Amino acid sequence: MMKLTRRYRFSASHRLHAPSLAEDENQQIYGKCNNPFGHGHDYVVDVVVRGEVDGETGRVVDLQRLDALVRREVVDPFEHKNLNLDIAEFRDMVPTSENVAVAVGQRLRKAWDAEFGQAPSLDLIRIHETRRNIFEISI
Repeated sequence: MMKLTRRYRFSASHRLHAPSLAEDENQQIYGKCNNPFGHGHDYVVDVVVRGEVDGETGRVVDLQRLDALVRREVVDPFEHKNLNLDIAEFRDMVPTSENVAVAVGQRLRKAWDAEFGQAPSLDLIRIHETRRNIFEISI
């Protein structure tokens, strides 16, 4: 079994704010990330694929197909967007990087079988929000 990690990037803004909490609670929990005008990140997304190496091609996955899928489902929709306002998943969910990882995983998982079937499999999503904040979700 082989794993391949492919890296993608997009820039987006967000505001960390839970509508169910009072303003002072949001400020206490999210600090400067609760700025009403939002703030931006240059996100790095690692998509980890797991499968057998194809005997004919010597590859785990067709990289062009993988790139097209990730670009269509994640990079293009998220690029230069306000996550709170422009991405449906975050209209009712705080766009923390944990939740960004969940949303990316759900988007890819939903489109995966139509593109690849059962092999290879989507294994892990890793979101680099900053140099110090990295989030992973197993799919």
